[in-house]
Amino acid sequence: MKTCCVVFLMASALLSKAQDIPSSEDQIKVAVLAAPAELRDGAMVYGYDAKGALTVLRKGTNAMICLGDDPKIKGINVSAYHTDLEPFMARGRALKSEGKSFQEVFDVRESEVKAGKLQMPKNPSSLYVFTADSWDAASGPVNGYLRYVIYIAYATSESTGLPLKPSFPGQPWIMDPGTHRAHIMISPAKSN
Repeated sequence: MKTCCVVFLMASALLSKAQDIPSSEDQIKVAVLAAPAELRDGAMVYGYDAKGALTVLRKGTNAMICLGDDPKIKGINVSAYHTDLEPFMARGRALKSEGKSFQEVFDVRESEVKAGKLQMPKNPSSLYVFTADSWDAASGPVNGYLRYVIYIAYATSESTGLPLKPSFPGQPWIMDPGTHRAHIMISPAKSN
């Protein structure tokens, strides 16, 4: 009898975990919110399967890749980026899955870019990040916010004319200047 109860509890826990992962359709709806409206229908979308593993939910027909919300993390955080950024993004995901810290991921990718093992885009490449407190299937995102990033490897304040931090909300500025991860940040003012 005890074995039966243990098996039932384990099955219930697995079923509960599987039910915590939204349907592919819902994951796609949320993931594409990060992409520009005219690129959403053709974007490739990564999301999570029933076991919680990252997988391709939809193949794309344009140069946009959307990364779905991780169901294990509270709130909504999705992103969309140009396909030229995929080697950089994929390497970051791989290193993070190995348990590397933010700084370790940064250092490994910097070293690999300098050694020619990891290629950064030759042209400026965009990343869009959409966050929200939660998602309601009927009404959509709650308190959604979209910010923009443009990667320009090894760019500096001097080469772009951008400040190292914004003087006011929404002002573009350069983050991680002089590194493989140099990027222009644009964070619009949040509405109240």
